[in-house]
Amino acid sequence: MLSRMLFTLINNLRVIEKLAESRPIRRAAQITAYAITKAQIAGRDASERVMRSQTMRQVQQEAGRVPGDLGDVGGRLKKIRDTFVSEVKEGWKDGSRQIKK
Repeated sequence: MLSRMLFTLINNLRVIEKLAESRPIRRAAQITAYAITKAQIAGRDASERVMRSQTMRQVQQEAGRVPGDLGDVGGRLKKIRDTFVSEVKEGWKDGSRQIKK
């Protein structure tokens, strides 16, 4: 019985319009839209940083090469690791600088 009453209220156009005009619902919609927009911007920025990173370029270059032996593969992976570590350190420093501002 309760579910039937709730279903009737949800499908009532006047009730929906009144709820949509209420301040809490409007504010919740604004906050949701803001959060989605900020997440999209942050995701776009992160993907741009990844595409610009030296590690990504190195991985793409190394993926195109055919390895000669296991020592060659190990050397390539070491180069990629070193580049990755240096980029993480730089990102950490940039992040701490931004926090200080």
